[in-house]
Amino acid sequence: MDFLTMAKQRCSMRSYLDREVEREKLDLILEAAHVAPTAANLQPVRLLVVRSPEGRAKLQGCAELYGAPLAIVACADRRKAWTRPFDGKQTGDIDAAILTDHMMLQATALGLGSVWIAFFDPKKVQAAFHLPPEVEPVSILALGYAAAPPAAPDRHTTQRLPLSAVVAYEDGQQW
Repeated sequence: MDFLTMAKQRCSMRSYLDREVEREKLDLILEAAHVAPTAANLQPVRLLVVRSPEGRAKLQGCAELYGAPLAIVACADRRKAWTRPFDGKQTGDIDAAILTDHMMLQATALGLGSVWIAFFDPKKVQAAFHLPPEVEPVSILALGYAAAPPAAPDRHTTQRLPLSAVVAYEDGQQW
């Protein structure tokens, strides 16, 4: 399957079967994160894999996991992230987002459902898993076998802004 077809198939799943994700699939998802680019190749992202019922219960106290049997918390290590010299923008969040996207798309290619969770209190996750203060949770990726059918791949033609609303060219065309 080509990339664009797969990307159109991916959708946020908020209902999962009570079925464990195989270790081989988890390993491929983590490998997708490993090959993801980071600013200046500093690799400031740390991944917390949460699979056990106890770990999921702790994480569920911080975020809605929708019954997913697996979650990966992408964290930015503020000690290692590259900082843009012009304005001090640190890229740890961006790097974590890139890794999360790679994992999410790999999960889709493996026939798994996922949902990118941003609605959580990072301090609660840090406390629940005893993360050091410089390791900030940025995103949570819930993963598993979807309990519902995926959204229609052609939904983007009606649910997204047209490209002309988000793309401008340097020749003066405006949004």
